[in-house]
Amino acid sequence: MDSAHLAEHAGTAGALFASVFVVATTTMRTMIPLRVFGIISNFVFIATAIPTHNYLVIVVQSVVLVLNSYRLHQMLQLVRDVKKSVNSDLSMEWLKPFMTERQCAAGEVLFYKDEKAEDMLYIVSGRFRLVESGIELPVGAIVGELGMLSPSNMRTQSLECIEAGLVLSVSYTKVEELYVQNPEFGFYFLRLASARLFQNLATLEQRLARQAAPGPA
Repeated sequence: MDSAHLAEHAGTAGALFASVFVVATTTMRTMIPLRVFGIISNFVFIATAIPTHNYLVIVVQSVVLVLNSYRLHQMLQLVRDVKKSVNSDLSMEWLKPFMTERQCAAGEVLFYKDEKAEDMLYIVSGRFRLVESGIELPVGAIVGELGMLSPSNMRTQSLECIEAGLVLSVSYTKVEELYVQNPEFGFYFLRLASARLFQNLATLEQRLARQAAPGPA
């Protein structure tokens, strides 16, 4: 058997082997294992296309390999950022790439108490206040994330803009999509949201304690 036939049979065997990985990806429900198996199949397809000089397959699989590698890096970075936030300042800046901008004018009410909650907001600039509690939110604060965790998905307070500014919004649907793609992200997101809830309760308790404290004689 000459080298041409050997290369052809090797290419066929390699394509069959790579197809096993492609089929395996269809059974996976989470993004990281799917991307890993996708990368393996890309390498195998490229390796089997080289002996037969199938340049079209090499080019296509190389492009897909770059895409799979980038998406894998993006998801791993997202998980690392959420872990870091849980263990440090509870920041949600890692959500910025998935958010859209919204300009707000002074006096505008962004949402009302008891209305259905569909998104959470990140404050970039300006001044915003939770109407019922009177709490003013600083730049960098996230508001509205707890509505995603409540059974009724209802707003617990109204949010008013008291000085024109910019907010970023992300829908609960997008956050749920990230969770489905990577349950580890969902676990840390729940931890982060719970930590922020306790932080908000502590802040409110301190404020109530100051209001209840007797004034100077």
